[in-house]
Amino acid sequence: MRRLVAGNWKMNGLLDEAMQFVAELGENPAPEHVEMALMPPFTLLHPLREALSAKGIALGAQNVYFEPKGAFTGSISPLMLRDAGCHYVILGHSERRHIIGETDDVIRTKLLASWAVGLEPILCVGEHLKEREAGKTNDVLKRQLAILEGTDSGLPLTIAYEPVWAIGTGHTATTAQVTETHAYIHEELNRLHRHCRVLYGGSVNPANAESLLACPGVEGALVGGASLKADSFMEIVQAAAKVAA
Repeated sequence: MRRLVAGNWKMNGLLDEAMQFVAELGENPAPEHVEMALMPPFTLLHPLREALSAKGIALGAQNVYFEPKGAFTGSISPLMLRDAGCHYVILGHSERRHIIGETDDVIRTKLLASWAVGLEPILCVGEHLKEREAGKTNDVLKRQLAILEGTDSGLPLTIAYEPVWAIGTGHTATTAQVTETHAYIHEELNRLHRHCRVLYGGSVNPANAESLLACPGVEGALVGGASLKADSFMEIVQAAAKVAA
């Protein structure tokens, strides 16, 4: 299974900026053993579809609603994402959980709806600083991963561990913390009969990417701010390639 480096642009990016970003990636940016994916805002999905496909880069979305269509103003359905050319969809990102208020039950419903149309979810899990300091990290992860109970183990899935205290803060988990936490996540996934990639996310940048990606149990990265510039994103991709070689 190839390592995955996925860029989450969040609420950033206009059309001209996005097309310039893609041009700066070069003709064949994805090295051997590394899959690349980008998750731009909804407004850029259609415009980037062909440009990314031509470079072998998968397209993904940052969120989805769980109904196929209907009177849900402001929402995007799984079918719409497939129609836009998406392969991936991020679910359960901490900004959706803690700013928007999405619950585990809502995220599970989105998970099932995404699978129903052939999307591969990137399910984000992670703890707050107070939870880590209280020794509750594994309890939080166990609860968040419990939404996989009873689902078809053959359906495509990627997990992204993103400690909430390290997202966009400039603080990064130590390699010891990353190794220990990823080991627990894999243990829990095995209990749930799931065998899938587990990414690390949380202020991943060119300076720390190689050490984080070299941690046992880390099979890629979900990158935020560092994915907004083609050069820094490609440095992380090259770090993944070096570790995978």
